[in-house]
Amino acid sequence: MDEPGFHARRRAELEQRAAARDGKLGLHGIKATEPLENREELRQQVSVPEARDESVAGSYQEVGYRPPATVVNADEIPGPKPVTGTVPTVEPLDRPHIRGMKPQLQMMTGVMLRYDTTVNNVWHGFAMIVTSDGGSDYSQRPQLALEWDATSGAIADRLANVHISELPRRDPSGGGKEEGVHSLRLDGQQIYTYYSVAGGQTFWRFKIEIPLGEREEEIFYSLNGGPECSFWVPAFDQEFRVMYHSCNGFSSGVDTDSFNGPDPLWRDVLRKHEEKPIHVMVGGGDQIYCDPLTREPEIAPWITETDVNVKIAAPLTDEMKLALDRFFFNWYCAWFRGGAFGVAVGKIPMLNMLDDHDMIDGFGSYPDDLQQSPVFSAIGAAGYKWFLLFQMFIVDEMDGTRPETAVGIAHVNTHPSKSLIIGGDGAFIPFPNHSFLSYLGPKMYILMIDWRGERRKDQLASKTTYERCERAVDALPAGVEHLVVLLGVPIAYPRMTAIETVLESKFNPMSLLAKAKIMPSAVNKFNAEAELKDDLADHPCAGDHKKERNWLMERFQHMATSKHIRISIMSGDVHATANSKFCSTKKVAPAKDPKYMLQIISSAIVNTPPPPAVIWLVTKLGQKRHKTLHYIDTDEELIPLFEEDTDGSKPKSNTVMGRRNYCMADYDTASDDLQFTLCVEKSQGSGTTKEYAIRAPPPRW
Repeated sequence: MDEPGFHARRRAELEQRAAARDGKLGLHGIKATEPLENREELRQQVSVPEARDESVAGSYQEVGYRPPATVVNADEIPGPKPVTGTVPTVEPLDRPHIRGMKPQLQMMTGVMLRYDTTVNNVWHGFAMIVTSDGGSDYSQRPQLALEWDATSGAIADRLANVHISELPRRDPSGGGKEEGVHSLRLDGQQIYTYYSVAGGQTFWRFKIEIPLGEREEEIFYSLNGGPECSFWVPAFDQEFRVMYHSCNGFSSGVDTDSFNGPDPLWRDVLRKHEEKPIHVMVGGGDQIYCDPLTREPEIAPWITETDVNVKIAAPLTDEMKLALDRFFFNWYCAWFRGGAFGVAVGKIPMLNMLDDHDMIDGFGSYPDDLQQSPVFSAIGAAGYKWFLLFQMFIVDEMDGTRPETAVGIAHVNTHPSKSLIIGGDGAFIPFPNHSFLSYLGPKMYILMIDWRGERRKDQLASKTTYERCERAVDALPAGVEHLVVLLGVPIAYPRMTAIETVLESKFNPMSLLAKAKIMPSAVNKFNAEAELKDDLADHPCAGDHKKERNWLMERFQHMATSKHIRISIMSGDVHATANSKFCSTKKVAPAKDPKYMLQIISSAIVNTPPPPAVIWLVTKLGQKRHKTLHYIDTDEELIPLFEEDTDGSKPKSNTVMGRRNYCMADYDTASDDLQFTLCVEKSQGSGTTKEYAIRAPPPRW
């Protein structure tokens, strides 16, 4: 039996989207209603939810939906405004075709997308799924079908006035081909199988290559003939529209209901994507918070052991090994398929770099004897392995780790990931450094440096890694004007030297209070040192990292000058947004100053901001203009970007904003500026944002 063709399905989908945008439908096709006036009215009127309105094509009930914990103002309700009168019906397809997977797969995750890079105007990326072997039919390999308009809209324009019922239909028995529609059929590659008590769970990777055309295109895909979803690729001469985020989870002890959970800002991202396509979303670290691992029954006794020497000497048992894989597998499946973030990973290709919480809190910043201990090093190794698998779709045992196969030069790399740079060997884990250099348009690239794989108390990454990253940058083609460098932790941040000194002392107040059982949470779970100590040691501005940090800034300046590119730095980690600039100590216009570099901090998209006292302290410490880099004639300072608070009032700090946020980056073709727009949540849990923009000028020296 034939089914609606590509253009018929696209017409129906466009009408559905237009109805939603115009306020005729609510978010995801659900009717929108006005908020109730107060909490008492809410309590009186809430009853059993009404059944969905079947007259609305494509409507569905949201899985796991719960009412928000707080009632916000009407202007803070995300999505289209309600309308009065009858909700119109979107015209359905004649004989609507119900798409179901054949053969059937039992999915542990949805389809997840990852962008790699672009080579010779061909977009390279991956899709990955995880399936449960016991409930899946593997009579044929899972197949991903992709379709897009190969005529840059010419046929769609020609068919614009044709009624939807008369649009071409597809006959599967005839090969299913349609005029002007480019299609790919990709068989999944089995890259890993996790064996649990429930049986095998298999990871399937699909290598995607899409020639870029004269306009940006929406690429539609389906798995084994099942429901369709889509993502966007830019035109061959277009710069990518990029979304940056970090800290995509809650720390332990946070009242998540008071933030309306993890979804609000991700819903805002999806709304922006619907209005104007986002081509890639860059995770700057802590895409998942793995700290609940410490509560696993096999791991908890080691965590709660108070004698550090006993903890360091403890053997890694088989039960612990099983518990580590069990935790990471289940935790990743739950987080990457759930909520609005789970929707986003199937619509916007990811490009991620890890930070400590993707492994375990503070990994790499503890003393060597603890980091080298059998249990703690195994925790770090498991975290890194599952990061590579779930976020980068890489399995080192299969894909290889020979440095000559992964140099970050896309047309040279023979590794499946053409953007990968294999760096130095891990400090406490059996994995080398994995950094990446990816194309974001003819004039823009991103360098993501792995600051976790080789980290130790006195090292962020090795010279080997930095040199290989620099060689990859040296090979960038002519015409590149902007290089975004992603560093998981800010390289410019107010100094906490006095606090570091106090915490290094054996008489530091945090440890004394913990020993007296007045504030047991003042020390960490791993070696009873002050809880703040590993956070401070994590930062490049910490005393142990200062020399490396300053040397790295010198190398960035060398790259900017030698390649004639503007370098901008993107960071996360600190759960607040603050923006800095490096510039020449001499008065030079930013566009003519190769030392002019912005550092944008986008953090956190989910987690709680620091308390007001911390924001106040960071603001005060940030008022000092540091002379650390004066030996290379470089100033650094915070930028007073926040002259107005999200409600229009005057903020207490104009340099540090303690609200949840993410960042959009858009290339201005008129000026060649790269504009970073911080999208800051207006009020806690509202999911609506106020925008603050800052621009990095092109290199004009």
